[in-house]
This record gives sequence, structure tokens and C-alpha cells, in this order.
Amino acid sequence: MTHQRLQKLAILAICSLGIVFNTYSQMAEKAAPIYENGEAQVVEAFSDPSKWIRHDLWVETEFDSDGDGKLDRMHVDVTRPEQTETEGLKLPVVYESSPYYAGTAGLADGMLWDVKHELGEAGQPRNHPEVTRIGERPIISNSQIHTWVPRGYVVVHSSSPGTGLSDGSPTVGGDNESLAPKAVIDWLCGRAKGYTERDGNTEVKAYWSTGKVGMTGTSYNGTLPLAAATTGVEGLEAIIPIAPNTSYYHYYRSNGLVRSPGGYLGEDIDVLYDFIHSGDESKRARNNKVIRDTEMKNGQDRITGDYNDFWAGRDYLNDMGPMKAALLMSHGFNDWNVMPEHSYRIYDKAREKGLPVQIYYHQNGHGGPPPISMMNRWFTKYLHGVDNGVENDPKAWIVREDDKMESPTSYEDYPNPKASDVTLFLTKGAPEKGQLSTSKPQKQGTETLVDNYSFSGSSLAQAEMTNHRLIYVTPPLSEDVHISGIPKIKIKLASSKPAANLSVWLVSLPWSEGRNTKITDNIITRGWADPQNHKSLTESEPLVPNKFYEMEFGLMPDDQIIPKGRQIGLMIFSSDKEFTLWPEPGTELTVDLDGTQLVLPVVGGKIPITSP
Repeated sequence: MTHQRLQKLAILAICSLGIVFNTYSQMAEKAAPIYENGEAQVVEAFSDPSKWIRHDLWVETEFDSDGDGKLDRMHVDVTRPEQTETEGLKLPVVYESSPYYAGTAGLADGMLWDVKHELGEAGQPRNHPEVTRIGERPIISNSQIHTWVPRGYVVVHSSSPGTGLSDGSPTVGGDNESLAPKAVIDWLCGRAKGYTERDGNTEVKAYWSTGKVGMTGTSYNGTLPLAAATTGVEGLEAIIPIAPNTSYYHYYRSNGLVRSPGGYLGEDIDVLYDFIHSGDESKRARNNKVIRDTEMKNGQDRITGDYNDFWAGRDYLNDMGPMKAALLMSHGFNDWNVMPEHSYRIYDKAREKGLPVQIYYHQNGHGGPPPISMMNRWFTKYLHGVDNGVENDPKAWIVREDDKMESPTSYEDYPNPKASDVTLFLTKGAPEKGQLSTSKPQKQGTETLVDNYSFSGSSLAQAEMTNHRLIYVTPPLSEDVHISGIPKIKIKLASSKPAANLSVWLVSLPWSEGRNTKITDNIITRGWADPQNHKSLTESEPLVPNKFYEMEFGLMPDDQIIPKGRQIGLMIFSSDKEFTLWPEPGTELTVDLDGTQLVLPVVGGKIPITSP
């Protein structure tokens, strides 16, 4: 072989090696998710917002909720790393949907129901504000993106029906609000059509999606992940609802009683409809007539507060049969807007179904996500498919009273499996304080309170003497008492009128005030009920004045440690100024102490008290 031939072969070999080296070098440079300790890590190549690809589209649904003869389309935005375009990278999706992205009506004057009227009356008509739509294309929201895009996810948002640039009508818990996010997930999985324009025919494909989707959000935005999950849609692998409203009946009613959510006295489901109705102005009049002024007017029933088909259709507990998504719930025990029962009832059912579940409770109010590491492990397992063992972690995580949100204490489950019921009995003491005792006293007879909405619950709890409430307290605790679960009251009472509010607070005394007062210091938990529903939640009946009735109901779930030296108090009163209707003062409620008792779920099954 000639020298020149050898030189050519050598050059070719070097070139070939260079091509191979360059190919491997290019492959090595391709960005991909990184995992450490079972969590997706921030990847530098995904972290420059200026390189993110951001666009919007409309996904066609299976329904026509605005009655225009065309299938509704949902407005969707997408934020994804550039590598999904330049390198063919496919990633899982974190998805949030909301009715709030395009603005709300705010708390316009007169939009809330007037609560100052007798029970069983409709109240004065209210005003109907119009939402001024805000926002510009293509981006609907910037929530979630800075958390999840750098960790190797695509983030998607959509406006719910009848809001923003989405077609349709708000229904506040109707079927279309479940089917809308289902359609978006179907599109992310290649089963539904997306278009570049609201009325166009140019299709958009989610070629960058692995078909694994997780949903999260807070409040209404936390309700919609559950709504989507109840459809059983394929591809929705995991959800993390934060303070979700899981039943609009439980949000606006309580054991048959018309009760407002905390902070919004006089709100009802039709008010929320007006609050979010930011969709196409030309469709609003028709939507108002069909949904607000017909379906809601006929179904919400502010007269009796009974549970009916209208409310049953907006209770996601009734729709959980097809659900298969892994569920991580989050809620605050002192959330008096969307109360903690909302999460527990869904968690309990999902656990019963055998789904992967965890629950995170903190001691604060509305909102509050789990620590990012908990959320990250959940999504890393179920969206990226990393076997991090999260399904074997403790099921319950409780932020203790003096701890930070990111430092919850783990427990085997919620309620704490070590909790057992302790029954407490009442000893008379009105108009001052009676006693709570684990020993049933001799016949105590009855005690009477007089309704007067002008006194707040906190002022009644602090009063040394008043005839507007009955209160019964334990002696000072000799050790800390850990309550975990749902306290229950069984009460026997009579009303001087055919209808009355019934409010029950569990309090920690003495009452604390001042700058250093913590949210857990005074109110342990609360509950409300309509005595007219003593037999049935679906059929109330007027009370026969001065006739005694028995009813039993749960207070809101709780997990709280009551410190040594304090007293646990059961306060029974009628109208709760912050939550119930305000009838004319004067209704008398008479409680049969011998037929009334409080059941507390106590870890260890004992309430240690000092001698009186």
C-alpha cells in the first residue's frame, strides 16, 4: 500500500473519529431532567425565562354550555423549555386551571345577600355586577412556572368555562367545569383537538408532552384538579389540591343551615357565579338567564338550606367512582373560608378506594401549599416515573402549633390512629360557666339562652356572664391534650320559634388577646346546624315551639395540642354574627343537659384534669 494511500486512510479515520466524537459531544450536551434524593432538581438549561417558549391555543371540549350551537373551546397557555423545540425533548406537564385569571367582579356594593332577616325568608334582592375582563394573549397566568419549568416540566394554564377567553358559561361546580380540564388533558395526551384561534381550524399538537399530567392550585384552582380527577381521565396521574372546595353545599350550608363562608357574609353560589363571569360579553345575558336566574335560583334554596339534587350535583364526593389519580391534599385547620372538612372527606374516600394518598394539614387559615419537597416528590414519582418510594411515606403530615410550614410532623395517618373517643358531660352553670366532665353528673335539667346576633362569638366566649350563650368548661388540664379527628356533639334542645340557628364552638380558655396571640390560641374548632334538619338533611320540618328534639353532628376536623393549664370549653349559642343569618333577637334555645354530650377524639384516650 502506497504512502499516499496510508495518509488518506489516516485522514479518513481521524475525520470519522471526529464525527463520532462530535456526535457523542452533542448528545452529552442535550438537556434532561435531573433527580436527586427522589426529587427533580433545578436544571440550569431549563432556568432562563428568556429562552422559554410561550404560546396559547384553544382546546375543543365535548360540551356546549353557552348554547351557541358550537362545542366550547377552552383558552390554554403553554410555557416550556426551549429544548422541547430544539432537541425534541418530551416532558410531563404541571397544569393549573382557574376562573380567576381574567379578573373578577370584586366585592361590589350590594352583590352579597342581605343576611338581616328572619329564618325561612328569602331576603332582599341583591345587585349583579359585571366583570371587566383583563389580560392579554398569549399568557393567561405566570403561576407555577418558576417552580416547575426549571425542574423539567411544561406548565399549562387554562381559563375555566365562561371566563377569560374560554367559551361557555360558569356553572360553579357543574359538569362542564369537570369536563373542561379533562379536554385539556385529552389534548395533552393526543386525544382532543387544539387550535391556534378561538374560531380557527389550524390545529396545534402537544408533541412535547409525555402524556403524564399533574394538577395543582389553591381554593377554586384547587377544586378543579379534583373535578378533573373525578372524570377518570387517562393521563392525569397526580393531583395536589390546596384548600379545595369539594362540595358547594358544604361551602354555603352546614347541616341544613344557611351559612356563609368566613370573610364573605352573605355569599352564596349565585354570588360566586357573578364574581367569576369574565367570559364573552355577548354570551353573558344568555348565561345569566339559564344558569344564574334559573338553575341556581331554583336549586340553591336559601329558604330551607336542605341538601337537594342541585347541591348533590356539585358535590365531588359523589363523583369519585372513576378517580384514579394519586392524591396529596393540603389544608389549614383554621381555614374558616373553605373549611378543613372539604379536604378530609375526599382524602378519606380516596383512602377507602385504595388510591395513593397523603394529607398535609397546617394550623393557619386559607391556602398554604405543602413544602416544595413534598410536592416535588409527589410529582417526581407520578409524572417523571422515578421510583422514590413516596407511596411508602407516612400518610399524614401535621404542622404543629409552634412549627414552621416547611417542618411538619409525620404521623401514620389522619386522624391519628392512637386517638380514641372521650365523652364529656355537661353540668349546669348559666348564665356563667358550667362544667365539662368525663363523669356523668346527676340530673341537671335544662338551661336557656337568648339569641342575639349583635354579639360576636368571640365576645360571648370571653363574657363572664351572659344569657346569650351557654358555656361548659373542663377544669385546667394537668397535661397537654392532643385532639385529632372530628369532635361530635349530641344535643337535645327546644326552640321558642319554628326556626333557629344553632352554633357550636370548641374553645381553649382563658381567652388570649394581644399582639402575641396565635391563631391556635382561642378557637379549637366550630360547627353549625339547623335543628329543623334533626331527622334528615334533605327534608327539614318546622320546629314545634318548646318541643325537644335530638340531633347529632360533627364539628370541623382538627389536630391540635391544647397546652397544660388551659381549659377546654364547649360554647352553644344561636346566631353566629360572622357566618349565619341575622334574625330578630329574642329566640330562646333551651338545652337539655342530660341529653347533651360532647365526644372528643383524644390521642391516648384520656383528658387529664386537675381537681376542681
